[in-house]
Amino acid sequence: MAHLVLGIESSCDETGVALVRVQGEGVPQLLAHALHTQVVMHADYGGVVPELASRDHIRRVVPLTKDVLAQAGQALEAIDLVAFTRGPGLAGALLVGAGMACALGAALDKPVLGVHHLEGHLLSPFLSADPPEFPFIALLVSGGHTQLMRVDGVGRYELLGETIDDAAGEAFDKSAKLLGLGYPGGPALARLAEFGDATAYKLPRPLLHSGNLDFSFAGLKTAVLTQARRLEGTACEQPRADLAASTQAAIVEVLVKKSLKALQATGLRRLVVAGGVGANARLREELNAACAARGVRVHYPELHLCTDNGAMIALAAAMRVQAGAAQPSQNYAFDVKPRWPLHELAVAA
Repeated sequence: MAHLVLGIESSCDETGVALVRVQGEGVPQLLAHALHTQVVMHADYGGVVPELASRDHIRRVVPLTKDVLAQAGQALEAIDLVAFTRGPGLAGALLVGAGMACALGAALDKPVLGVHHLEGHLLSPFLSADPPEFPFIALLVSGGHTQLMRVDGVGRYELLGETIDDAAGEAFDKSAKLLGLGYPGGPALARLAEFGDATAYKLPRPLLHSGNLDFSFAGLKTAVLTQARRLEGTACEQPRADLAASTQAAIVEVLVKKSLKALQATGLRRLVVAGGVGANARLREELNAACAARGVRVHYPELHLCTDNGAMIALAAAMRVQAGAAQPSQNYAFDVKPRWPLHELAVAA
């Protein structure tokens, strides 16, 4: 079993590197991690520019690796396994991390392992002060993904429901853009919502009563567009704050109620929330209250590990190897999987 696992994340607009230590069968320990976000670089474009993202990953990944090793007080030669995000994500960005990992593995004569980005998010709460136990329901809410999964163990995932169009993170970002807010839109909308009345606008809750666990947020975005156009030319900021609060309330209500339905349908009493949207304070507040009333435990990643990071990649690799769900390789030819459904992981790995 690998003792020191280096993880490299480069799927989109954050370059993350981390080092974890594996001790027996316990949860791996995070020794050090470093992260560079490209938010400032992409802000002028209102979203991620793939070519710029890839070039920036190339610039950042080596200095971040050196930084992590220095923080942990470890030599490069001490690494036992190099893990990288294989997918999903931007193809060019993924290739940077994969190339770095496989080159490093070859130079050190150490094995490498490609990791599923969403599995990293799903397992990231195991690095928190209150780690979960299997089995549990996972609500994965990141910029491009909204899914409910039943998780019985590492690599044992059953898809219960997913978005049929926009993800929750996209709904936040696109709504923020309609309101003239900056990039990234989700956090900006949440900040504005603090000053608004969440009941001011009656916005749709798509698929809330659909009878299944799927999501849809495209209709909500269209409703926000309609209301935002009516506010054009309005000098008062309060209506925009009210619309932001109403939008956030609609997204949160759908996420909370669908999560509760998944818990009820499976009979499980533990919920894990992971992904960037999991940092939203209103979502945490509503989920905590609803789950407490039903005797359900809720687990989140630490706030600094909600967005993309290398720690979750190193952790996922270590836990997969521990569980016998993956076999690292010293074949340094690599590929990436820009589209890679999590529930197909066991088949596609």
